[in-house]
Amino acid sequence: MTGAAGGGRGHTPADAFLAHARTRPGDTALVLRDEETSYGRLLDLVTRERERLAALPAAAGEPVGVPAVKSPGTVALVLACLLERRPVLLPAATLGREVLDRLYAGAGVRHVLTPGSAGSASSVPAVEPAAVPTGTALLLTTSGSTGLPKTVPLGAAAITAFTDWAAGHFGIGPGTTVLNYAPLNFDLCLLDVWTTLARGGRVVLVDPDRALQGPHLLDLVARYAPEVVQAVPMFYRLLADAAREAGGRALPGVRHAVFTGDTVPAPVLEELPRLLPGARLSNVYGCTETNDSFLHEVTDPAAPVPLGRPLPGVEALVVTADGTVLDGPGTGELYVSTPFQSEGYLGAAGNGAFGPDPRGPGAADGRRWFRSGDLVRRDERGIHTLEGRTDFQVKVRGVRINPQEVEHVLLAHPEVAEAAVLALPDPVAGRLLHAVVRRSAGSGLHSLALRGHLARGLPRAAVPSTVRITDEPLPRTSTGKVDRDRVARSLARTSKEN
Repeated sequence: MTGAAGGGRGHTPADAFLAHARTRPGDTALVLRDEETSYGRLLDLVTRERERLAALPAAAGEPVGVPAVKSPGTVALVLACLLERRPVLLPAATLGREVLDRLYAGAGVRHVLTPGSAGSASSVPAVEPAAVPTGTALLLTTSGSTGLPKTVPLGAAAITAFTDWAAGHFGIGPGTTVLNYAPLNFDLCLLDVWTTLARGGRVVLVDPDRALQGPHLLDLVARYAPEVVQAVPMFYRLLADAAREAGGRALPGVRHAVFTGDTVPAPVLEELPRLLPGARLSNVYGCTETNDSFLHEVTDPAAPVPLGRPLPGVEALVVTADGTVLDGPGTGELYVSTPFQSEGYLGAAGNGAFGPDPRGPGAADGRRWFRSGDLVRRDERGIHTLEGRTDFQVKVRGVRINPQEVEHVLLAHPEVAEAAVLALPDPVAGRLLHAVVRRSAGSGLHSLALRGHLARGLPRAAVPSTVRITDEPLPRTSTGKVDRDRVARSLARTSKEN
């Protein structure tokens, strides 16, 4: 076998797992559906997978594909790939066959492995595959909301740098219990799963089939008492609703509650100190391309939550529309460079998002920068607040509007549970804003009251032409964000019916 165990090529998270599994095999590594997997048992699975990888007819550095089905077997297979220095493409298992084939082909994947399988499925490349950068450990994918998901290579050094930071900041060590809510193909798992296993902790994996069942999530957190929880805001909404229905149940064992990926509705945020009385609440901002970049610890749940300040080692720039790099406070597009980031997408597509220092050659130090597309405001204290997306800016009757700003105002209403605002084509005006709002359970909220709320917080042009109220949850993507395409189709159907 190759890797640190055989050749001493660096202390990666997988190497750290290996050391802990050999010295503390009886410790619990994983919990899924109430079944525990010890470090010793997981090491046995990893060893068998390493033997299978070593027998593959594959060139050195050639990636393999592993569908991200959440299971101890998949975790073992990924660890085996990392230990064998075999890049592993980890796509969502729910992607369609055609999309998966295109992803595998673009990365040059010939072998798609499933845990414990004696053989492997083959994917025949239909295009000339891109070269996977030397040192790549994981190949993650973006959400694919605008077409074929982009493949994001993450190097072993970047992953190690992140797990070192995360373990120190959140206090993850031997015996620490961490809840994993995200699918295994998400970059969130670098904290939930890979940092925890590298430090000898216990990962409680949320069953994907029950991830939307609030009472189940409440019971899981109460029984296993995770000290660290990281999840999208939807998780905390489900947890808070279930706790309220259970008579105001509290979960005092959580030390760190981290939310990421979307805006936490104000009513949910204000419930968290009661629900998680022992937890430090943190908003983490990042993306698959850069991993975590900003952190803000929430001390006033009633106040709007900013992105915060850059993590140690992260550099951030605010760039105006005309290319001016701001030295102090102001608003513009966010550029970031992190120790944890990818050096660029696999292949040429979309790599315009990665580039040199936007301040020009005189400031260049060789670091790659990622152009996030996020519009942020930086204040005098250096705190960054998300204002929206540069590509979400639209003109409504000649006035430039940010639909996400309208959503933030809606979510600040105490009786609004979810909200989506879309700018849809209109034959007369060009584009008009439309809002869909799910009101809180038992609320009598109506569109007239919401219009008054919006008018008090927004300019007249930013008040949506229509505000549709619903008691049903808004459709969600696999990442837990509102599925804007499905909302738009629903609005279009409603418009035709009327």
